[in-house]
Amino acid sequence: MKKKINVSLVGIAVLAIIATIIGITFIYYNLLSQQVRADLAVSAKLLKDTHYFESVNIDTDKIDLSTNINELRVTWIDKDGTVLYDNDASAEVLTNHGDRPEIRDAFEKGSGEVVRKSDTMNRNTYYYAVLLDNGTVLRVATDVRSLWSVFFYVAPVIVLIILLIITVCIVISRILTKQLLKPVENMVNNLENADYEAPYKELEPLAEMVRTQHADVLSAAKARQDFTANVSHELKTPLTAIRGYAELLEGGMVEEGSQEHFYTEIRKNSDRLLALIDDIIRLSELDPKGFEPHFEDIDMFEVARDCMDVLRVNADKYDVSIYLEGESCNVYASKDMLKELLENLAQNAIRYNKPSGEVVITIGTKDDRPVLTVRDTGIGIPLSEQERVFERFYTVDKSRSKALGGTGLGLAIVRHIVELHGAKIELKSEVGVGTTISVVF
Repeated sequence: MKKKINVSLVGIAVLAIIATIIGITFIYYNLLSQQVRADLAVSAKLLKDTHYFESVNIDTDKIDLSTNINELRVTWIDKDGTVLYDNDASAEVLTNHGDRPEIRDAFEKGSGEVVRKSDTMNRNTYYYAVLLDNGTVLRVATDVRSLWSVFFYVAPVIVLIILLIITVCIVISRILTKQLLKPVENMVNNLENADYEAPYKELEPLAEMVRTQHADVLSAAKARQDFTANVSHELKTPLTAIRGYAELLEGGMVEEGSQEHFYTEIRKNSDRLLALIDDIIRLSELDPKGFEPHFEDIDMFEVARDCMDVLRVNADKYDVSIYLEGESCNVYASKDMLKELLENLAQNAIRYNKPSGEVVITIGTKDDRPVLTVRDTGIGIPLSEQERVFERFYTVDKSRSKALGGTGLGLAIVRHIVELHGAKIELKSEVGVGTTISVVF
C-alpha cells in the first residue's frame, strides 16, 4: 500500500510538472509571437519615418543595413512587386514579391503581416510590410525558433527539473505516507478495543466494518470449535455404548435372557449414530457458501400433502394427531428442501408432544407472503432458551431428546434451509402449552 501511494504521488507530481511546463511554454511562445510582431511593426514604422526609402531613384548600392540592423531583414519592393533592395540578398536574384500576402495587404490596406513556417529548419519567419508615402512597400522580417524547437531547446532543463522534483516528491511522499498510515496501523492493532475511535472521520465506516468482520470471524471460529467438540461428544456417546454392550456380550457376561435387550440397545445406538452422521453430512451440504439449490415455482400445500402419510405413521407411534389445513399456495423454492423443512418441523413437533396431543400444519399467506406454520400442543420452550433452539446440538430436554432418538440438528438444518431461501423464522412458545413455528417466505 505504501509503495502504491508513493508511486501515485510521484506520478501525480510528474504529470503536474509536465502539464505546467507545456502550458507555460505555450503561453510563453504566444507572448513571444506577439512581441515579435509588435517589434517588427515598430521597426518598420521607424524605418518609414527616416524617409530613407522615399525616392525610388536612390542608389541602392549605397544602402547598407547589413551591419547596422542585426537579425532584421529589410526588403524594399516597388509598386509592380520588383525588389528594389534587400539587405540579406542581391535584389537582382530575387523574384517578384507582388504575390506575397503581406505585400498585397500592404498595397491594399497600408500594412500586412504573415508568419511562414519552415519544418526543415524548425524556425518561423515573421514578416511585416508597410506602405510608404511614395507607393512602394517596405518589409521587415525576423526568424524565431518554432514551438517544437523551443521544446527541444529547453528539454535538458525540463528533464533536470523533473528529476529534481521526483527526488523531492519521493522523500516527501515517504514522510507523508508514514504519517498517514501510522494511525491506520494503530487502528488495526486496536480492532478488539470497542472504545477505540478511528483516527480519521472517513475511516469510521471502514473501522466499524472491519471490527464487525473481525468479531464475525472470531465468532465463526468459536462456532466451528464448539461444533467439533459437540460432534465428538455426540458421536462418542453412542459409540461408547455400542462398544460396552458388545464387550459384555463378547465376554459372555450377559445372561441369555438379557441378550435381546443388549442387541436392542446396540441397534438403537447404531441408529442414533447413523442419524447423527446423516444430519452432519446434510448440514455440510447446506452450507450457503458452497450449496446452490434448484429453485422452481411449487405448490407448498401439495408438498405438505405428500408428506402427510409418513408423518401420520410417526404421529401414531407417539399417540399424536396430525392435521393439514390451509389452501394452495405457490412459492419459489427447492421442492426437496421444502419437504425436508416441513418434515423436520413436524417430526420435532411430534417427538416433543404430549400423549393424545395435536400437531397442526397450516399453509397460507400473510401480507401476500407464503407462510408455513407448524403448531403443536407439546412441552413448550422456556423463553430464556427460545433463541438457542436453532443452534447445532442444542436441545431443551437433553435426556428426552436422546430417549426419543433426536440428534439436536433438526432445527439447525431448518435454519440453514430458511437462510438459503431468504425466508425468516418466527417462534412462539409457552411451557406446558405448546410451540408454534412459522416460516415466512
